[in-house]
Amino acid sequence: MCAAAWLASGAAYAGNPSAGKEKSKTCAACHGADGNSPNTPDTPRLAGQHADYLVKALLAYQNGTRKNAIMAPMAKPLTLRDMEDLAAFYSRQQGLATFR
Repeated sequence: MCAAAWLASGAAYAGNPSAGKEKSKTCAACHGADGNSPNTPDTPRLAGQHADYLVKALLAYQNGTRKNAIMAPMAKPLTLRDMEDLAAFYSRQQGLATFR
C-alpha cells in the first residue's frame, strides 16, 4: 500500500545503478547481462527502458495486477529500493536504436 501511495505522489526514482547491476545477476539469466540479450523472442529487452516504467512493471508483477508465471515469483521478494536500483541500472543501458 505504501508503494502505491509513493507512486501516486509522482516521486522521482532515485535508484543506484551500481547496486542495480549487482542485483541484476538473477535477471541476466533471461534478460542478458545488460538487459539487451533476451534468450527467447518473448523475453523483453530491459536496456534503455524508462526507470519509472520498470518500477511500475515490477510492482504490478509483485501485486498481481500484471500476470506472468515467471516474473511474479521473481518480483515477489523485491523491495521498492531493489526495484529502483534495478530500474536505474537498466534504464542507463544502451537499448535498441529507433529511427523516425
